[in-house]
Amino acid sequence: MVCVGVAALAGCAAVPLSDDPLRPVRGTPWAVQSGRSPLPGRVPFPPATPGWHHLSFPGKTATRFHYDRKDGRDAVSVLASSSASMLRNKVRMEPAELAGVRFSWKVPRLIEGADLALREADDSPVRVVLFFEGDRTRLSGRDALMAELVRSLTGEEMPYATLMYVWCNRRVPGTVVASPRTGRVRTIVVESGATNLGQWLDYERDIRVDYERAFGEAPGALVGIGIMSDSDNTRSTSQAWYGPVRLHGAAAR
Repeated sequence: MVCVGVAALAGCAAVPLSDDPLRPVRGTPWAVQSGRSPLPGRVPFPPATPGWHHLSFPGKTATRFHYDRKDGRDAVSVLASSSASMLRNKVRMEPAELAGVRFSWKVPRLIEGADLALREADDSPVRVVLFFEGDRTRLSGRDALMAELVRSLTGEEMPYATLMYVWCNRRVPGTVVASPRTGRVRTIVVESGATNLGQWLDYERDIRVDYERAFGEAPGALVGIGIMSDSDNTRSTSQAWYGPVRLHGAAAR
């Protein structure tokens, strides 16, 4: 799966490159905990294969990712310095299995001047990203052309839809922001402003509910998860920490 939607929202029109072995996250306690269900009575989500990979974007400086213990938590530390890249894990979760995603992050400061709705300022200190399959016959002409370009360049399909959770500078939590580059990327604001900076924040989101609200249709299979921090458009420096990203299926019967 090629994360073209994420590349676009990061201000990069190209597709990601391969894993960078200099940023070790795979096999760490954070990686082991990510993708597994911590909730009693839920169907465990199997470990993703082949694991977390660092994906960089052509022409962009890579954000730095590494495993860390932060405030007693297993975490991934990120430092974005006029950069954009992500960690991604391929998964497979059928529509009937979709339920929740749990994640956490700690952000010391916002990116001044960042605005998710503007091409020239579309940066965020933290993003949790979900990738989905879907009915490609429903793509707009513009998005179909983008999909064809990705296929011709990489031999892979771009995600039908990309849903992100972010920390926004000013928009009210719950706001849905459409990407200025493609209709197949939608962002849900889960945190806003400076009030909760400098502390760990924990979230649980209903994937199906959020997808239907963002896209106005039922989701297809979940085929990838990722974390991404970018500051390339604002040419700034941003630091943050992510806790494990945990998926769980529908309640066990």
